[in-house]
Amino acid sequence: MVKRMFATIVLGSVAAAWLQAATVSRQSADAFAEKVAVIRRQGEVDARAAGAGRRTPVTQDELNSWFTFRAQPLLPNGVTQPEVTIVGQGRLAGQAIVDLDAVAKRRASGGAFDPWALVGGRVPVKVTGILHTRDGLGRLEIESAEVSGVPVPPTLLQELVSFYSRSPERPSGVRLDETFALPANIRQIEVGQGQAVVVQ
Repeated sequence: MVKRMFATIVLGSVAAAWLQAATVSRQSADAFAEKVAVIRRQGEVDARAAGAGRRTPVTQDELNSWFTFRAQPLLPNGVTQPEVTIVGQGRLAGQAIVDLDAVAKRRASGGAFDPWALVGGRVPVKVTGILHTRDGLGRLEIESAEVSGVPVPPTLLQELVSFYSRSPERPSGVRLDETFALPANIRQIEVGQGQAVVVQ
């Protein structure tokens, strides 16, 4: 379930970052994986019985290292090289290389002004947004999105997210504007500069 939280950040943003380069390593990827395991274990204990306020910091480098060395089997086909910049004050920036051909073939209407008739191939998709979390619920507020450096409307970004986040449980995919439950008894996520703190 913690995987879904980070997938939502990346896909719901499609998710990561061009504002600064991350330092990635296998050691940081392992550290992130261990922290996810700790968060899961803590989530199995009733927060009221264990005492609230357990805090687990996750750094930008750890998250991007995990994307580089461990995330590929979990990413949908057509989405590669995700990166995240944890900007601060709730703000995240995300980037990934996305294959638009499958989406364009499915969505294009054939009209002269259909934007899907003009796109295709593997292109960088960049998104910035603010992650709002409180009382076990989260919502991602999209601020901007670009495809190959060209600003795109939220509707086109939603098409991408819906296509690549489809599953048997959610055949229509993830909605960018929906509020979602945080997993593992997470109460909130404090997004600072270069790191986020998971509060359970």
